[in-house]
Amino acid sequence: MTTSPSTSTVPSSLPTAPSSLAGRRVVVVGAGSNTGRALARAASAAGAELVLAGPDPRKLEWTAGELSGPAEVVPVDLADEASIAALAAATGAFDHLVSTAAMPANGPLADLELADVQRAFAAKVYGPLLLAKHLAGQAVTGTPDGASFTFFSGVAAWRPAPARTVMATTNGALAFLVQALAVEIAPVRVNAISPGIVDSGSWDRMGTDKDPFLRSVAERNPARRVGTTEDLVRAVLFTMTSPFVTGTVLHVDGGGRLA
Repeated sequence: MTTSPSTSTVPSSLPTAPSSLAGRRVVVVGAGSNTGRALARAASAAGAELVLAGPDPRKLEWTAGELSGPAEVVPVDLADEASIAALAAATGAFDHLVSTAAMPANGPLADLELADVQRAFAAKVYGPLLLAKHLAGQAVTGTPDGASFTFFSGVAAWRPAPARTVMATTNGALAFLVQALAVEIAPVRVNAISPGIVDSGSWDRMGTDKDPFLRSVAERNPARRVGTTEDLVRAVLFTMTSPFVTGTVLHVDGGGRLA
């Protein structure tokens, strides 16, 4: 029997993190975002100790207030190496780091401002590179799962579109960066998540156009739905706790890059 596409077909409850996160120290950069907050909640519920980092301390405190376990709040600006060095000093030894940071610079090529392009690269390329530079030496590698960095790329790198040139370029650069870092900072594992169209709250600005847009995406996707924050959390938990996965881009896009 054929079913009609839907924009969400998974439970709204967060996935359960593996028990191997119990007692681990997890750094979430972008913990004030919807996805970062959901990831922090899942890791905390599994017994992890959290370091919540991002540019807005108020959002980080909001996330900390939702957690069941201990958490520290450390503001960070991925465009500022001194800020990243301060995060490393405040973090100390840790097991896993994930960055959901993004600062899109979308628009027609003729209208792009260099400052916006630089911010986009700071979030997706310079920032991850400097996070590895300053924190890789503090990662605890002696546990069964080892230590890991997980960054967020995106489907635009595999399906470029007009007015998305910077997004495609930064996401693509990050995909290659994780391969290089996986070699250079081994045995620390380095991976990327590449989301497709995900109903994580970022599309709410479309107002009444949001639901028709998501339905049209679901109809085109081989998975016949759009993604959810829960899908992304599951993917990150997998990269964190899978000791034989490194230098990999995990596509969580419902096959959107193929459609």
